[in-house]
Amino acid sequence: MRLTHLTHAVLQPGFEGTTAPDWVRRRIADQGLASVVLFGRNISTPEQVARLTAALRAENPDLIVAIDEEAGDVTRLEAWTGASRPGNLALGSVDDTALTEEVARDIGRELHAAGVTLDYAPSADVNSNPRNPVIGVRSFGSSTALVARHTAAWVRGLQSAGVAACAKHFPGHGDTAVDSHHDLPTVTASAASVAGTALPPFVAAIGAGVRAVMTGHLLVPALDPDLPATLSRRVLVDLLRTRLGFDGMVVTDGIEMSAVTSRYGIDGATVRAVAGGADAVCVGGEIAAEETTERLTAALAKAVHDGTLPEERLAEAAGRVAEFAAWSGERFRGRTAEHGARSDVGLRAARRALRVTGAATAALPLGADPHVVELAPASTLAIDRQTPWGLAAPLRALRPATTSVRLTQPELARDAAVLERVVLVPAVGRPLVVVVRDAARHSWMAGALGRLLRRRPDAVVVEMGVPGADTPGAPHLATHGATRVSGLAAAEFLTGANGTDANGTHTNGTGTF
Repeated sequence: MRLTHLTHAVLQPGFEGTTAPDWVRRRIADQGLASVVLFGRNISTPEQVARLTAALRAENPDLIVAIDEEAGDVTRLEAWTGASRPGNLALGSVDDTALTEEVARDIGRELHAAGVTLDYAPSADVNSNPRNPVIGVRSFGSSTALVARHTAAWVRGLQSAGVAACAKHFPGHGDTAVDSHHDLPTVTASAASVAGTALPPFVAAIGAGVRAVMTGHLLVPALDPDLPATLSRRVLVDLLRTRLGFDGMVVTDGIEMSAVTSRYGIDGATVRAVAGGADAVCVGGEIAAEETTERLTAALAKAVHDGTLPEERLAEAAGRVAEFAAWSGERFRGRTAEHGARSDVGLRAARRALRVTGAATAALPLGADPHVVELAPASTLAIDRQTPWGLAAPLRALRPATTSVRLTQPELARDAAVLERVVLVPAVGRPLVVVVRDAARHSWMAGALGRLLRRRPDAVVVEMGVPGADTPGAPHLATHGATRVSGLAAAEFLTGANGTDANGTHTNGTGTF
């Protein structure tokens, strides 16, 4: 029974459905399951989430309820509608730590009202590689100092609302060109470069009192030439705990991700993560969640029996989870949930994050109902596939005769004439708005944008990802994220709503762009 409780204590499984499954409730009540994690598939309305977490917490008042709510492009609470708060890159572009803290506090209030006690955020990664396919707008930026100060502000804001923050992805996923959902990224930087570039935001998070740190599934040979960080005692114990002094809970990134499972299997990755110094293992649980939980508890127990995993290490991990649960449970019960009207901080932040270059005065506000083309890349698995994004919908809300089309790389590859037929012809005699998302990282998108601008040099370009070094278009508008609220702020700007004057100058009380 002791071993059963220890193995369950270190798992943070997801599950399917919007109500509490019997197998989850049973394991919480009788077998020591100390945590669960919620995803978009578990959420329909704020009231439903609050009922779900209350039902789970009825089995254990100190249950850790986690969620991956970064806001911005990676949202779970608003996966079906798009986020009402911009993400890290937008906040970093404004570079107002008080605003970042306010946004994080607002997220924390909503999470607390929903019954969540641990948020797998913020991303403390420095986006030092512009080709990074998985971090991008999830980072506050490419400057270590900027990322460090906003990471600390985000931690302070979230935890002031009674929800624990979790800085990720240690020791830093920013200098990578591979998505760890699909394969194992390798960081080739020297130990000195890692210490000077990637680690300071985590040091800042620890200084701000962050309660949890999430590991990154990355190989950093300068730190450990053999094992990914998630499985590495050199990274998790020697570096994070001994050198940086972190004494909170260490949780893995989703253990089912191919970066580790393709090499060790999900059983082997789980055992090696706990043996290496992780205290809690995040398990996505999208498919066969009960069976996977059973499999992993059995693998951990077997590893104890055969000596692969010392029982003392398992007990230490479970003890640290229990300490976190007691802290978060006390904070949760000690605060009154704040319901009611949502703050407008998200829209204010999104407006401030807009940056315009080019001949804005000549093209804006739009003089007629536009035709919009959205060039849509395949998104990382970190982003819920159903999460809406773009500019066509918010523009149509303000200018109902707006027309639009969305194109992907396969569609462009199959039909050489598609740009002419569905973009250029419908836009004859009308403004053309071209929406891109990380155009600098996708050659097909940059190529299509170039072809369109050669035919329509007057087109307005809206970049909803990471802006590149070049800013094509007249004008070029950068939102620093593809959230619903970022689209709304851009639509206001393009149509002259909310304080855009006749010359296209946007004044919203926080500056002129």
